[in-house]
Amino acid sequence: MILINKYGKRSQSLIAMLLLLFLGGVLIVNLFKPSTSFSEAENRSLEQLPQLTLHSLVSGKFTSGFEKYISDQFMARDFWIGVKSDADRAMGKKESNGVYLGKDGYLIQKFAPPADGDMEMKVNAIHSLAKAAPGLRMFVMLVPTAASVLADKLPDYAPAGEELAYLDQVRRSLHRDIRFVDVYPALHAQREPSVYYKTDHHWTTRGAFYAYQELSKRMGLVPKKEEDFTIRTVTDEFYGSLYSKSGFRYVAPDSIDLYMPKAGGSCTVEYVEEGQISNSMYAMDNLGKKDKYTVFFDGNHSFIRITTGLRDGTKLLVVKDSYANSLIPFLTPHFSEIYVVDPRYYENDLKTLIQERQIRDVLLLYNANTFFEDPSLNRLAEPAE
Repeated sequence: MILINKYGKRSQSLIAMLLLLFLGGVLIVNLFKPSTSFSEAENRSLEQLPQLTLHSLVSGKFTSGFEKYISDQFMARDFWIGVKSDADRAMGKKESNGVYLGKDGYLIQKFAPPADGDMEMKVNAIHSLAKAAPGLRMFVMLVPTAASVLADKLPDYAPAGEELAYLDQVRRSLHRDIRFVDVYPALHAQREPSVYYKTDHHWTTRGAFYAYQELSKRMGLVPKKEEDFTIRTVTDEFYGSLYSKSGFRYVAPDSIDLYMPKAGGSCTVEYVEEGQISNSMYAMDNLGKKDKYTVFFDGNHSFIRITTGLRDGTKLLVVKDSYANSLIPFLTPHFSEIYVVDPRYYENDLKTLIQERQIRDVLLLYNANTFFEDPSLNRLAEPAE
């Protein structure tokens, strides 16, 4: 009995010593490991070492920032994220970091309801923008996410949320002269084979196409048909934002398709603040990057001006999030100039832009989650200081 206790204590001591050595080794490696600025797997910038000052120490900002820094810069972070998601999956867990592991390989983002009063602020901002110029036609397209359109792909017992009810509340709150473009019926009717990516929160180009057809009808335009395009698959190795955010790793990648008009056509794309001009709406080099969705207009920019081959003087302003990036190319045959503004980065006055450029059509295009979450929309009609 004494001998057993003796060896038992030695085993415990050895385990404790090995654990301390492991933790010490991890600490040393983390201290001397160069900081990583960007996580390809998570597709986001990582926290950097905060500056130590008396003010930051007393206020608690340094402590908070240092905790985030350690979490983001932890040795083999991507590996441990994968281990955690694998363990959760083995235990039957179907949700990670706000993302459901759905059926048929779908990763689906949870819908986050708007905060009290936030919806009213956004509706008021839309009303204000709609008054920017006499005779202005205002179109609002708020795209339901996969959580609503593909609700049957959610894991069993996962709540679908009230996204459609909130969108309907926005529709009913808008003035009658503001045209709400409801794309849910079209997306739901065309839900197979795919109107949303499986690993990303965006709709596919096919989904954007059917939304474009609905928008065209509301605008009084004659929409192009699918047979008017050559559909070109430019990658089948796209792992999107939900793959990065969730940590779920054993899912198949998506494909990205481009709809190229058979009739041809040309346009000039001016990235105004960057001072760059391109003759293509597609940044093909970005297909070699992690975020391949940025093939559309090289991602999000504060202000883009598109000049098409049309010479009838028609102008459209698109106020948008990234959902619009794959839909805008479908609109180029219908307008002479298209101005594209992302309020998250645009700091000038939209009313002034509308008046100076003599714009007569405005499209507000957001997915439901971003519309309800993005605070920049609350000031989209405010004059620049």
